[in-house]
Amino acid sequence: MSQHKDLQKLTAAGLLISLGIIYGDIGTSPLYVFKAIVGSQHITDTLVLGGVSCIVWTLTLQTTLKYVVITLRADNKGEGGIFSLFSLVRRKAKWLIIPAIVGGCALLADGIITPPITISSAIEGLVPQFPHLHTVPVVIAIIGALFIIQQFGSSTVGKAFGPIMFIWFTMMGVLGVTYIVQDPTVIRALNPYYAIKLLTSGEYHAFIILGAVFLCTTGAEALYSDLGHCGRKNIQISWVYVKSCLILNYLGQAVWLLQRGGQVLNLNLQNPFYKIMPEWFLIFGIGIATVAAIIASQALISGSFTLIAEAVRLNLWPKVKIHYPSEQKGQLYVSSVNWLLCAGCIGVVMLFKHSDRMEAAYGLSITVAMLMTTILVSRFLRRKKVPNYIVNTFLVIYILIEGTFLYGNLNKFVDGGWFTLSIGAILFSVMWTWHTARKIRNRYVKFVEIDDYYNIIKELSDDDTVPKYASQLVYLTSANFNSEVESKIIYSILQKQPKRADVYWLVHVDVVDEPYKKEYEVDVLVPNKLIRIDFKLGFRIEQQINLLFRRVVEDLVKNGEVDITSKYESLHKHKIVGDFRFVVIEKVLSRSHNLTFYEKAIMAFYGYLKKISLSEERGFGLDLSFVTIEKVPLMLAAPESVEITRIYPG
Repeated sequence: MSQHKDLQKLTAAGLLISLGIIYGDIGTSPLYVFKAIVGSQHITDTLVLGGVSCIVWTLTLQTTLKYVVITLRADNKGEGGIFSLFSLVRRKAKWLIIPAIVGGCALLADGIITPPITISSAIEGLVPQFPHLHTVPVVIAIIGALFIIQQFGSSTVGKAFGPIMFIWFTMMGVLGVTYIVQDPTVIRALNPYYAIKLLTSGEYHAFIILGAVFLCTTGAEALYSDLGHCGRKNIQISWVYVKSCLILNYLGQAVWLLQRGGQVLNLNLQNPFYKIMPEWFLIFGIGIATVAAIIASQALISGSFTLIAEAVRLNLWPKVKIHYPSEQKGQLYVSSVNWLLCAGCIGVVMLFKHSDRMEAAYGLSITVAMLMTTILVSRFLRRKKVPNYIVNTFLVIYILIEGTFLYGNLNKFVDGGWFTLSIGAILFSVMWTWHTARKIRNRYVKFVEIDDYYNIIKELSDDDTVPKYASQLVYLTSANFNSEVESKIIYSILQKQPKRADVYWLVHVDVVDEPYKKEYEVDVLVPNKLIRIDFKLGFRIEQQINLLFRRVVEDLVKNGEVDITSKYESLHKHKIVGDFRFVVIEKVLSRSHNLTFYEKAIMAFYGYLKKISLSEERGFGLDLSFVTIEKVPLMLAAPESVEITRIYPG
């Protein structure tokens, strides 16, 4: 916990880490936002000043007020992100699972489009200097390298991110100022009047403009997701500097555009972001932009790993192998997600080829994620007893703002928005299936009172006529109460093949809403014969049941609460520890006549996902040489009454 407390303090190192981890996405948006707003239209004062005004007020209302001021307060023991938020509010309303899953999927879909658009925008700055440069192979090479280095952990590279991003923001601010001094009247664009004038003038399609403006705030969700890495105060203070540099840069770009009033420019070749750079500095500027784009992509990839790891623990995603490449808190690597994202990103580059075409696919999924966060934050504020009128005002304002942006972004559906929405829909089907199938299966799990079986278990353990199955026999149970146990476990011990053991253990894992909780409880049901251990693990904790169980048993032996010495005479006199065996009961879907068509479809898809996911025993980190897998039918229907007539010979 001390590490967690340190993160919450305001420190120079904390501010620098915040710059490196959090602002990549929002910090690289000046590369393409103005290009998207102006497009191939005539450059006019209304368009340019209104565009800057829209950007400034979007950053203020959306990023500063909603995320930095309000949403960062919704921290789950210092952790942020949509699933942490869901863990805080899920007890009160079951339906909140829907916004949580939709938001999570939208964020993952965004992780597929951000690296291609930011890296492409940076590399395309070279095209005016080198007209024959093919950017696609360069972008694919950078993306490929970025995904290959993920498995080594980002903490080593991460230390350099802060200073580089500090240089990036300072560079943007300074470049902006060099143009603002040429026309200081551009400051008037900070007045919201110009934004309103642009959107209501009728000369421009307001919703298309809004769809482009929205790109300036796409990284706001990352601010909240990375709360655990940086701490609220560090994020809030560093944001002041970041926002100032961003606005100065947008104002500088606006001056450059105003100087070309009345013209129609090809902004792909004359990107205002690069045009405000002095000629001699351009190659350095493009270099820094490329590194910043890679850092932005890195932040999103790491965020995707964390999101999937949380989804696995909350039973919203099939079990996947999660690696921990370094000791740093929150550092993890999910190989399957890494290569899926890699394939997705390369697919995007090959499909859209140019950043201005990717803009169409960008933004739509993130508006959906932001709307879902709004719904969950409003529930959190209610839970914190914030007066209803404030919560309702928050809801109305942000559903209006984000609803408008969503409508603006829907214009992009045909041009590329369909891509991210399709990815999001596929991810949603996986999460929803995994969640629903578990509920269907739990419906058919039958529990029995365990104390009815105390005597028979004791007798079986002492019965020399039954060959011993293992000295210590461990079952994983899903029963929440220590008075119950699944009937399948009793069936496995007594009937399937009577399993005699010296001590029977029941292990239950409860994933709790606190991210880093690590506690256990021991219940001795029958002294030295039947013991239950309940692990309470946070949704950010790795579930290494093998190691945790061993640790608990060592403590119990030390306290003299249990004797695990082998009962075989030859081994007992030498104080040899008995063998342990885990039994994992796998419920297999058998006859499913009483399932609806929808449930059958869910269970069929679930069966396929189960095949490609990590098995139960691997998911819990059990040593496979000591595990027995027992397949037991999940009886979904009572056997039909079969009629058959006996005939007698003769």
